[in-house]
Amino acid sequence: HRIPDPVLNRYNYFYKILTVRALIHMFLLKCIAFCIHTIFPGKKMAHTNIILTGFMGTGKSTIGRRLAARLGAIFIDTDQLIEERVNCRITDIFARQGEAAFRQMEAELARDLADQCGLVIATGGGFFTNPENIKVLQQNGNIICLSATPREILNRVKKQGQTRPLLQHPTPLKRINQLLQEREPVYRQFPQIPTNGQTVDQVVVAIINFLTPDS
Repeated sequence: HRIPDPVLNRYNYFYKILTVRALIHMFLLKCIAFCIHTIFPGKKMAHTNIILTGFMGTGKSTIGRRLAARLGAIFIDTDQLIEERVNCRITDIFARQGEAAFRQMEAELARDLADQCGLVIATGGGFFTNPENIKVLQQNGNIICLSATPREILNRVKKQGQTRPLLQHPTPLKRINQLLQEREPVYRQFPQIPTNGQTVDQVVVAIINFLTPDS
């Protein structure tokens, strides 16, 4: 059946609004990053992005926000930014378009972020399963992997109360172990910062100490 013109026109109108909003967001991020680069030319860590990877529930977003505040950097959550771009929750993207479509959105975002500076980026757990994302973000950034035990990951995810598409499984702990084994070759490429039994501030300090060993 053909979609009525008024409905189609309204859809196109809102789609254009969302597209313009996403473009403005990215433009503002680039402007802020440029200002940081100009105002603080002597601060190496303000130039180089810090990218946090690791499995879901390892604390990437929470620690990333605190780290960005500590460094005066701009915080980016890739999952949140993708949701804003398409005006759709991650769970709905997986349900309606599939994981492959979501991974393509991640790849497009990686390219957009690659030429910016002064960012702390918290990536989704499967963001770096695409080697091209590693390649483009390492050009101007240090990638660090946060880790936690499978049991701790499950406990944190439960406390967050969020629906995780990849954990819609009868035995989520078994699924976590399976996914960790699958992604282990990816995660082990990067420096490891454990988060088990650590406060947010302790992990932030560990990251800063790792990146500035001579300070």
